[in-house]
Amino acid sequence: MIRLTVLYNLPEGADEDEFLEWRLGPHQTSNESMPGVVLTNFARIDYQWTSENPNADAPYRFMTIVEWPDRAAFEAAFYNPEAQAKLKEDIKLIADPLFFVSEILTSS
Repeated sequence: MIRLTVLYNLPEGADEDEFLEWRLGPHQTSNESMPGVVLTNFARIDYQWTSENPNADAPYRFMTIVEWPDRAAFEAAFYNPEAQAKLKEDIKLIADPLFFVSEILTSS
């Protein structure tokens, strides 16, 4: 299983409610309809746990996870020119994005 995890914030002055309407509506539908996707979810990050401060401010406000059954399916869906063009537009709505691609080695 291949997982794409994206951590991000909103740009200064962005309306969070407006963003959530887009993110939970059309963008979620778009993520779900990518070829091969087996799971996608979206979360608002409330805080960061550390041993020194269990309720610390988190450096990111949002997290998206999308999973594909294997690397070939991920690469075919994520790196195709249409998906990359859409990503270039969508990324304008967020700030400070970090994209992680990982291989899930165990799952329950």
